[in-house]
Amino acid sequence: MCTDTNRLRHLVVNAMIMAIGLTLPMAFHAVGLGSKFTPMLLPLLLNGFLSPLAWAVAVGGLTPLVSAFATGMPPLYPPVAFIMSVECMVLAGTARILFCATRGRLWPSLAAAIICGRAVSLSLSWFTAAYLDLPQRLSVLASLVQGLPGIALQLSVVPLVVTLIHRRQSLLFEDAS
Repeated sequence: MCTDTNRLRHLVVNAMIMAIGLTLPMAFHAVGLGSKFTPMLLPLLLNGFLSPLAWAVAVGGLTPLVSAFATGMPPLYPPVAFIMSVECMVLAGTARILFCATRGRLWPSLAAAIICGRAVSLSLSWFTAAYLDLPQRLSVLASLVQGLPGIALQLSVVPLVVTLIHRRQSLLFEDAS
C-alpha cells in the first residue's frame, strides 16, 4: 500500500483525482454548497491515502491553481487559491506520511491531516488579513466556522472510500497470484 511503484497507475489515479478536484466544486457551487463543504479538498485529501507522497503533494498544490486559472474559483485575489494550494499540499502530504508511518491506520492519519491542513489555512488567513488590512481574528473565525461542514464531509466520506478502494485492491492482487 505504501510501496507501490507502478508509475502509470499513479499517473492515471492522479489525473482522475485532479479531474474530480476540478469538477466537484462546480457541482457543489451549482447547488449553492460550494465553499461551505470545501469540495475540492475532498479528492485531494483522498489522494494522500492513495498515491505516493510526491504525487499527492504535487496534485494537491496544482489543483487549486489550475482551477483558479480555468474557472476563476478559487479566486487569485484575494489569494484564496494560493492559500488553498498550500493547505491541500499539507493535507495530502500529512495524510500520506502518517498513513504509511502508522502502517495503514486511517483515523489517526485522517484526523492529523485535517488538523494540520486547517492550521495552515487559518495561519495563512491570519497573515493575509493583516496584509489586506482586514480584522485578523474575524477573518480566521469566519474561515474556521465556514470550514466545519467540509470537515464533517471529509470525516464521513474519506474513510469509506479509502476502505473500499484498499479492499478492492487487495482482492485484485489476490486474484492475480
